[in-house]
Amino acid sequence: MEEILRAGLEELGVEADGTAIERLRQYHSLLEETNKVMNLTAIRGEEETARLHFLDCAALLRYLPAGEIRVCDVGAGAGFPGLVLKILRPELRLTMLDSQQKRVAFQRRTADALGLEDVECIAGRAEEEIALRERFDAVTSRAVARLDMLCELCLPLVKPGGTFAAMKGPDAAEELREAERAVRLLGGGEARIETYAIPGTDIRHSAVLIPKVRPTPARDPRRFAVIKKTPL
Repeated sequence: MEEILRAGLEELGVEADGTAIERLRQYHSLLEETNKVMNLTAIRGEEETARLHFLDCAALLRYLPAGEIRVCDVGAGAGFPGLVLKILRPELRLTMLDSQQKRVAFQRRTADALGLEDVECIAGRAEEEIALRERFDAVTSRAVARLDMLCELCLPLVKPGGTFAAMKGPDAAEELREAERAVRLLGGGEARIETYAIPGTDIRHSAVLIPKVRPTPARDPRRFAVIKKTPL
């Protein structure tokens, strides 16, 4: 795992010291142990976890602002991409949000076990967490929902001047076309798509980067049942 991570991170242009590599290794061990009693991820084993989780998430760091930014990971699940971003950039102030208490408990245990500071783990739904509204420099999401729905869940949490970064597969352009109206109505600006290869694989993924150019109207987001039934 260490060799895969070091080579892959170098290819991505992401710096990582020995502490970060060791924390990723410990993170993998905690995932494997917890997966025996709770279905956190279908991706298992050192090589697949290193490439398809850790390096995939690490690629997003190239598109986030520098410095001690405040980041919210919506639908964080087992901690992807939030915990990987935090391990590789400890100065980030991270909030992870997930609707399932068991997953949030795992996030807390992992952050504590790895000695990560400034990590907040919240059990809740993005559309209901009013206190988080427009607090973050960057909001991330990976494998949660189609982009037109994600925009209504995530853009209200981004402060004007910040960025919503959605991790997507090869169909990102199609999803962005579907979401153009939502982006405009929710305060987003002109989006761009950055495509990257996961080191050591033939897999290409995309980061959809949507700048927040003005506040989200107070009426948004709507209830999730409405968002799901009638995306903007």
